[in-house]
Amino acid sequence: MITKNIVKQPKSLVEITVTAPWLDLQQSWDQTLQRMALETEISGFRKGAAPLPMVEQQLGARLQDEALKTIMPNLLIEALKGTDIVPIDYPQYQLVSFVKGSQIEFKAVVTNRPQVSVGAYKTIKAIKPAVKAITDVEEQKVIDDLFKRWKARLPAGQPVGAQVTGNIGQGMANNQPGQSGSISFNGSSQPQQSAVADQPNDEFAKAMGAVSLIDLKAKVRKDLEANSQYNNELDYEESILQEVEKITSVELPEILIHDELNRMLVSLQRRVADMGLLLEDYLKSQNKTLDQIKNEWRLQAEKNVRMELGLAEIARSENVNITDQELQAEIDKIQDQKVKAQFEQQEPRLHLRHALRQTRTLDLLKKIVGA
Repeated sequence: MITKNIVKQPKSLVEITVTAPWLDLQQSWDQTLQRMALETEISGFRKGAAPLPMVEQQLGARLQDEALKTIMPNLLIEALKGTDIVPIDYPQYQLVSFVKGSQIEFKAVVTNRPQVSVGAYKTIKAIKPAVKAITDVEEQKVIDDLFKRWKARLPAGQPVGAQVTGNIGQGMANNQPGQSGSISFNGSSQPQQSAVADQPNDEFAKAMGAVSLIDLKAKVRKDLEANSQYNNELDYEESILQEVEKITSVELPEILIHDELNRMLVSLQRRVADMGLLLEDYLKSQNKTLDQIKNEWRLQAEKNVRMELGLAEIARSENVNITDQELQAEIDKIQDQKVKAQFEQQEPRLHLRHALRQTRTLDLLKKIVGA
């Protein structure tokens, strides 16, 4: 019979001491021995045909180490049955004693899912800011930039209306995943033989896929307005999430703060790479070390984690769930087959399900706040 002693520690850490008799380990031990025996060679016997006692003697500590990789997790799962402990990280094991034929005693330290308390989230107040109006100056700046880049791509002496392949970008609303802009380098089907103009004109607009310069300006403004609307919605969501963070009480596990800091670091690395720099060079330019950056970020990381846990608790309270069909429908939208294949594994599916659940919960909060 398994005996256990559970000690809860600060920051959601839990130490579990487990003791179990040989009878509860013998099956796993024998299965490990039989599996390893198939790959063990002993002089005088064909590979995998040596008597198990001889194999066991030759394997020695290797057999124990391999067997305990199965024995300790299985015993820990058994020990946690009927408790309120839900590990959110991989256990750290420490073998206290093991005597074959007698018993095993070990300790395991896990991070328990923290207790989260969220205040009166249905009374959250957040004001949605007015959408920023697009000015003629902003519109013209985009037109001028497109014109400059278009001219730079034209070979010397290239007629204005000749087709130039490629794509300027994803439109002005390039922050919107899955959307493509209305501006491209698709050339006119009616090549013109005039010289390249010094100012944006209809021929340039046609090269961008528009009917005329007036039409191109309308498309640019539409993209800018869509981007402004999108950013406005992001700001509104952020204001709601900040209110959730303020009313969320939780003792933050160190592992979650560590994970968030790593996520923020990956984001920084991407931004630095877009600038054509290495992270090491960027840190030198800022005269900071990686540890200093993480220390500066820690307060924000704690807020991010608290916000995430608060939103997840609201999802639980409101019974927000993502069905298998909804999850698969989201995966089916992925066009890149290599990316899509990753979701055949369980862990990416769990992450996606969680993200969809959080998004749906935020949509629910927006309705509550806006009611």
